[in-house]
Amino acid sequence: MSDIARQAQVSEATVSRVINDRPGVSQETRQAVLTALDVLGYERPERLRKRSAGLVGLIVPELDNPIFPAFAQVIESTLAQHGYTPVLCTQSPGGVTEDEYVEMMLDRQVSGIVFVSSLSADTAADPSRYRRLIERPLPIVLVNGYAETIEAPFVSCDDRLAGDLAVSHLVALGHRRIGMISGPNRFINTQRKLAGYRAALAREGLPSDDFVALTLFGVEGGEVAADRLLEQGVTGIVCASDLMALGAIRAARRRGGSVPRDVSVIGFDDSPLIAFTDPPLTTLRQPVSSMAVAAVRCLVDEIDGHGAPHSEYLFRPELVVRESTAVAPARREIAVG
Repeated sequence: MSDIARQAQVSEATVSRVINDRPGVSQETRQAVLTALDVLGYERPERLRKRSAGLVGLIVPELDNPIFPAFAQVIESTLAQHGYTPVLCTQSPGGVTEDEYVEMMLDRQVSGIVFVSSLSADTAADPSRYRRLIERPLPIVLVNGYAETIEAPFVSCDDRLAGDLAVSHLVALGHRRIGMISGPNRFINTQRKLAGYRAALAREGLPSDDFVALTLFGVEGGEVAADRLLEQGVTGIVCASDLMALGAIRAARRRGGSVPRDVSVIGFDDSPLIAFTDPPLTTLRQPVSSMAVAAVRCLVDEIDGHGAPHSEYLFRPELVVRESTAVAPARREIAVG
């Protein structure tokens, strides 16, 4: 009981009341105790068990990028609180594809599917795969994968604002040659971040297109792209993911430079553990918990027949300033002089 109380952050007396199904406990607290039972692997007493409302598929691109496990964890726990059993499907290069996972989910008669950063974000992909699911009808929700031709609820981080906030931060530090590293331009998230980046630079009267490097997502892609930008003399780099930012830091160090003394680097996501990198990374934080909860609520409303709005819910990113950004080198020299 002490383990459960500690996990649920309640008293042992409260745990006892819930386990014995006694009154005097709020629904929220009762759910926290039941979730703690599940998380710790304890079997619920028979009287507290409820029939599963059904299976819900959760498809994420991969687990190498820590932002995807972060989304998966919150979505899974929120689905469980609503009585649904989540089925996690993760993709890997050369492995099972998104379409194949969808077929598996349909065979298992899932009640709905949550897609995180799915093919819907790729403007070169065929959106009819999602329209066919909706026509079945099967409720779906897409997280960070907006496509205007799909009639479904979307939950997204405001990528355009993220690009703008990153540039504004670097400009405030005196940077004038600011680069952008992102994935291929066919992705809607890339297009939006670039739009925000360019709009902020135009507002400040600074050049932009000369300092854009599009590459593959990941540490290696970030390192290769940063090499090109550092050759061009940029002093600030905005990256479309934390992993790309780590690659940019690696490139700067390999060239004998230091972050943030010689170049400032900004990431995107605020993935778990990113605050403990060397240096701790300045980044745009996605509000993962709020986005995940909103996605599940939309899906449950769709499943229950209430019909969530078929529009995009945009969530504001938060600039988290740490130690990978500093005053631009030229400004620092002037101050010292």
